[in-house]
Amino acid sequence: MRGLADTVAIVSGASSGIGRSTAVRLAEEGARVVAADVDSEGGAETVETIESDGGDATFVEVDVTSQEDVATMVETAVDTYGGLDIAFNNAGIEGQHATASEQPDENWERVIDINLEGVFFAMREEIPAMLEDGGGAIVNTASVAGLFGFPNLSPYVASKHGVIGLTKTAAVEFSADGIRVNAVCPGVIETPMVARAGEEDPETIEATIAATPINRLGQPEEIASAVTWLCSADASFVTGESLVVDGGFSVQ
Repeated sequence: MRGLADTVAIVSGASSGIGRSTAVRLAEEGARVVAADVDSEGGAETVETIESDGGDATFVEVDVTSQEDVATMVETAVDTYGGLDIAFNNAGIEGQHATASEQPDENWERVIDINLEGVFFAMREEIPAMLEDGGGAIVNTASVAGLFGFPNLSPYVASKHGVIGLTKTAAVEFSADGIRVNAVCPGVIETPMVARAGEEDPETIEATIAATPINRLGQPEEIASAVTWLCSADASFVTGESLVVDGGFSVQ
């Protein structure tokens, strides 16, 4: 993998699952990582994992719905490591399962605030920092739910469609300035989020696995590999892309 040595990376949602795996992978490739999450205990464990492998990481407690927290996240990267080259905006929740006609207001607002507005706040802070350094790479976590409709998940589906729209727009706006902006669209990945979703709606999870040609859950490390590639110089001509990593689910 080319181009990650001595870079500075932010990973939100870094306390577990895809975020933790990606933070660890970026550090393995030579990045100095700011691990951000509202879960301070899990975030500290991520940093400990990176440091035990000889990497360099710092934890910052961040609620991505707070503009102040997000600004602090980027300031931490700049103040601690001298700049910002990579950002993986990954923090997200699945929310409650209910039909569109039965979704509570508070669930809609919470999912949109974290999954969509949180990505917007992050990019708004990250892009100026990257422009100061002459460019960078941003990857936003969308989902196959950003490409299709799924029952009982209208806020989640809407938020992930929105993430793809934000990604495409920012790519058009800033690629000429050296900032590549892409999204990753995971399928069903073995994470705490999917475990919770399976408890709420096991039939949908089972049906999704059955409809996946590879016939299994994906692993967080598989998404981390895709994100790391998108952030690397090996993907230097890739921008505005929504990279699907779903075991073949969406090609049927």
